[in-house]
Amino acid sequence: QVQLVESGGGLVQPGGSLRLSCAASGSIFSTYVMGWYRQAPGKQRVRVATITNGGGTNYADFVKGRFRISRDNAKNMVYLQMDSLKPEDTAVYYCNANRWTTDYWGQGTQVTVSS
Repeated sequence: QVQLVESGGGLVQPGGSLRLSCAASGSIFSTYVMGWYRQAPGKQRVRVATITNGGGTNYADFVKGRFRISRDNAKNMVYLQMDSLKPEDTAVYYCNANRWTTDYWGQGTQVTVSS
């Protein structure tokens, strides 16, 4: 019902920045809580940040103010601005759309933080 496509990943040096984008289609975008999750090799997928339709946000503790999630309902877009990136941020980042018990996921975009 919802299709999500992430973009913006890549290779960046420690301390650098990336802006991830998620394009949503196929359903009523504004009714979903949107989020960014990440999964590093050998680890579980974890929540990075979420944002409600009204713009309320929640962040994982490990972000520590370095990341910022935003959404543009008119464009059906969700963004994740990542600053002060660390090697520990290296992971596949997934866009998520949640409504009650239903979750939709994008294909993921690789973020690699390395010198």
